[in-house]
Amino acid sequence: MAQGTSGLSGTPDSARTDHDRQVYNEMAQRADFLELRRRYRRFAFPATIGFMVWYITYVVCNNWARDFMATPVIGHINIAIVFGLLQFVSTFAIAFFYARYAEKELDPLSTRLRRQFNQATGR
Repeated sequence: MAQGTSGLSGTPDSARTDHDRQVYNEMAQRADFLELRRRYRRFAFPATIGFMVWYITYVVCNNWARDFMATPVIGHINIAIVFGLLQFVSTFAIAFFYARYAEKELDPLSTRLRRQFNQATGR
């Protein structure tokens, strides 16, 4: 393959990159793209904020509410252990709900946008 070509269409890499960038910038202004970003933020921001509040609460309690965190629940299992394990549960729950949300709300729109981008860039 000749140096400086993409190998896909024989177009120099820089020209292809510039064209791809131009197509992307045009698509980024479309209503569909803006809707995709809005849908993503509608899930990601609340989930991130909720998880961070939960995590920081856990850390704060471990540092400054030691008597509370040392409260036994069952045998040698105390609130700190339960809250620590719930960190894992909440992480997997967020991932599970995001996957479901993305499949329903994001994937159809992003697939359509990807097809349009690929068609406009000749991929």
